[in-house]
Order: sequence, then structure tokens, then C-alpha cells
Amino acid sequence: MDVKKLKTAYREVAQMAECKEIFWTNPKSGEEKKLPFNMEDICDAEARLRRFAPYIAKAFPETAASGGIIESELVEIPNMKKELEKMCGEFGGRLYLKCDSNLPVSGSIKARGGIYEVLKFAEKVATDAGMLSREDDYSVLTEPRFRELFGRYSVAVGSTGNLGLSIGIISAKLGFKVTVHMSADARQWKKDLLRSKGVTVVEYPDDYQKAVAEGRKEAASDPYCHFVDDEASQDLFMGYSVAARRIGAQLEKLGIIVDEQHPLFVYIPCGVGGAPGGVAFGMKEVYGENVHIFFAEPTHAPCMTLSMITGLKNEIAVSDIGLDGKTEADGLAVGRASVLVSDVMETLLDGCYTIEDKRLYPFLTRLADSENIFIEPSSCASFPGPSLTAAAAGWLKEKDLADKMKNASHILWATGGSMVPEEEMKDYYNRGK
Repeated sequence: MDVKKLKTAYREVAQMAECKEIFWTNPKSGEEKKLPFNMEDICDAEARLRRFAPYIAKAFPETAASGGIIESELVEIPNMKKELEKMCGEFGGRLYLKCDSNLPVSGSIKARGGIYEVLKFAEKVATDAGMLSREDDYSVLTEPRFRELFGRYSVAVGSTGNLGLSIGIISAKLGFKVTVHMSADARQWKKDLLRSKGVTVVEYPDDYQKAVAEGRKEAASDPYCHFVDDEASQDLFMGYSVAARRIGAQLEKLGIIVDEQHPLFVYIPCGVGGAPGGVAFGMKEVYGENVHIFFAEPTHAPCMTLSMITGLKNEIAVSDIGLDGKTEADGLAVGRASVLVSDVMETLLDGCYTIEDKRLYPFLTRLADSENIFIEPSSCASFPGPSLTAAAAGWLKEKDLADKMKNASHILWATGGSMVPEEEMKDYYNRGK
């Protein structure tokens, strides 16, 4: 790979190689492309989650009020909008936070896709064994006979932290033997929590890619082991996409109109790409050209941004341009983008931007002070997004958005935080001060 040529061909690549913050808009956004999924696939995933809702409600009492539906609030954050405009620059419209940081069971956006994939695997095992049909009340899965069945199988995953939590918690609850292969970037409290649930945690001194590779290798030798492949799983992707089907009712409740005159902007922190990719795909299926999606990444690990700008997808890693992939935004510490997501996002994603680690903490602190909402540092990567898009005059003019920004709605997607131990959250908060 001729890195020198890439830096010459793409100004942003040269800037990223120096760990500079960049904002990039995708010239291929909106082009026609045949995609491997459609709305029917999203509806199928949504229906499966509805079938499992009675089980979730029984197994996780904290979800009983929602009938076993794992969902988060969409809330307006007007005070934080004022703070953001002071910090980053003014932008029109209104500002909202999608609180996946508070999703029940595992406290992050990964609760969507991770739990969905394990549930789909459990459904197949139980159905193949002749013990479950789609007409059954799935709360029967809490019975000992199912735990005995699932105990013959195992689940494995490689993770920087939050995906491991969601896979580990739901797999152990169902009765599967579960192993989470974790990179050096993962927080210790996440490892400790998983072990307290009976999960086997294997630690690696290397990065996320090594953890995934080792997990994949171990699973390949065991026909009774299901490997959750964060880099290529269609099931994970579809689980995440269900968010787009559900957010419509929340937008309506808040009086948010999404149409040609009222554009919707969504900003999502990105690691390997599965969660933001699934959400972006779903939002584009539901709202089409009236929604604009941007991914946010740390300057030391901008794998999806690098993938999209160069068009090399998963054939390029941040290490190829001299970056170390190390970041305090632990959930985003990924060196190479998902092959599945980088391909699907080629014409769907509106753009990407990067952010220095030191800027994450002030956002975290201002959000806590202005709205009394606490999220983890990686969730804050998205916060400069509204100001960056508002300042992109050329792109706004090209997309015929310049005179519509006063009617815009901006959603910052909070990807994790509610399970962070109190002392650790206090430390994050104080660093932001």
C-alpha cells in the first residue's frame, strides 16, 4: 500500500496521519446502489424481538414496564444546545439526545444488536430441538429445560467492552456457556462485571482485532459454538437497525416533523461500524433523503473515516497511516472497519468527522451540568457534529439545505454510560472540569 500516494490523493488522509481533527462529506452519498438488506429484513428483526419480549420481561424485571421491549428515550436537550453553541459554534434547529446510554440489560447501544443476535441463535437451537414454535409464549425459555438445552452450546465474541457486556449478559442468562475475548483497551469494570455474571473473559495485550481473531479461531473448532462476528455479522446489523422503526413514534411524540423542509441530522460515534451502520441503514430506509447521517471517531482510531475516504473499505487500517489506534474512547478503539458496514455505507453515509480525546470530557461534564445526564466519554464523540455541519456551507448549498437549517432536528446518539461505576463516572466528570 502506497501511503504517500494516499496522502497526496486525499488531503484528509494526510491530516488524519498527523492526528488532526477533520470533517469530511461523502461525494457518493445518495448514489444508487443495490444493498443486501431492505425494510422487510428490518421488520423481520423487529418481529423476532416482539416474540422474545415476554421472555425479556420475565428474565430482566427492569424491562417489565416496557413489556420486555429494550428501548431508550429520545429527549430534547435545549440547555446543552446553548453550551454546545458556546463550545463549537452556532447551529439552527433543535437538539435531541437518543439515550441508548440507558438501554436496559447492558446499558449501551450494543444491547440492540448483541442481544438480538443471541436471541436469534437461541430461537434456532430451541426450534431445531422441537422445544419451541413461533406461536409459543417465549417466556417458557426461562424454564430449566431450556437452560439445560442451551448449556450444551456456547457463544463467543471479541469486544472492546460494550458488545461483550450485551453478549455476555444475555448468553449467561439463557444458559449458554459464553466467552468474551477482550482487548487491552477494555475497561476493567466491564471485565469484572462479566465475570460476576459467570462469563469467561479472556484478555489480550493487543488491540481489538486480535481479540476478534482469537475468538473467531476458537469458535471455528467447536461446532456447538456460535461466534458473534462484530466485523461481519448481518444479525448484529439488523438488530441495530430496528431502532429506526421505533424512533418514529418518539419523533411524533416530540412534535418533530421529518420531510424535505424539516431535515433530520443524526450523529453517531463509530468503532468497527456495526451499531452506527445498522442505525444509519434503518434511518435511511425509513426517512430516505430527508435524514443525514454522520459518524464520529477519535483522531487516533478513525477506521471508518479512513475506509470511506479512500474507498479501500476493510483493506486499510489506521496503522497503515502510522496511527496507534489507542484512545480513551474505549468503545471506539478499532483499527480496521467492518467489511460489511463499510460496503453498505458507501452511498448511505453523509460524512464523518474526528475528535481528539481531550475534547470528550468537557462535553461529558457540560451535559451533566446542563441536563443532569451522564454518559461515557466515547458517547461524547458525536457532540461537535451539529456545529460542523452548520459550518459546511458548500455541502449545505450542494444538498439544498442552507435555508432549511432553522427547521432542522439534530440527534446526538448516546451509545453508552449507565453501567459505568459511580466512582469512574465522577473521575470522567472531574476531568471535564
